[in-house]
Amino acid sequence: MSESRLAERWRAVRAERRAALIPYLPAGYPSPAAFVAAAAGAQAAGADLLEVGIPFSDPLADGPVIQRATHAALAQGVGAARTLALIREAGLTIPVVVMTYLNPILAYGVDRFLADARAAGVAGLLLTDLPAGGDPALEARVAGGPLAFIRLVAPTTPAARMAQAVERASGFVYLISRLGVTGVTAGVPADLADHVARVRAATTLPVAVGFGIGTAAQARATARLADGVVVGSALVETLGRDGVPGLERLVRELAAGVRGGGRAA
Repeated sequence: MSESRLAERWRAVRAERRAALIPYLPAGYPSPAAFVAAAAGAQAAGADLLEVGIPFSDPLADGPVIQRATHAALAQGVGAARTLALIREAGLTIPVVVMTYLNPILAYGVDRFLADARAAGVAGLLLTDLPAGGDPALEARVAGGPLAFIRLVAPTTPAARMAQAVERASGFVYLISRLGVTGVTAGVPADLADHVARVRAATTLPVAVGFGIGTAAQARATARLADGVVVGSALVETLGRDGVPGLERLVRELAAGVRGGGRAA
């Protein structure tokens, strides 16, 4: 059912001949109540899906903005269980994808987490540090569970490795636009079209692009190439500085940019 929820959303977006806007928010930041308000505000302002990060003490793939936010959420007692409770409290109608590192899920219990996340309304799971082939038994458990198993691929992923990475994927594939950690950059990589094409050669799943996107112009340029546009650090920074109203303004700008990008290639 989670896969069908995501598939239904992608079909609706494609019917409008555009890409999807996928904001990322760390659970519990800047406070649990503010996160719930921000999630609802992002949906109202034009988000098509929402990625929610589980706060973790060692977020190695994240840049300073998201690291600070996750540490602030941890200081308020937000971990995996509270993240699921906050998602349930938000009561969103758009699909929610949980993006996390593996340790919080192992500590919670893999099968228990999958079941509880599904009950909380989560549609998909992205495990940042579980590479394809790293733990085949665990990958099979996640792929066979109730959530869509979203895979992360990089611009440097070779063709054979790409095929392995997307073999058990469902929901969509998340393409990192550049190497390094999360954070806003000055522009969209010149070779992004080539990298999106490589992913599409390996899978029929939608391709969402993230890392470095923070403005309406960048969202528009990315939307011309990909099926989805993921924005994290710019939104988290705005939320911390300007609160939920500021986040809603930026989401509206990004949504307008995505909708102005035309049909994804």
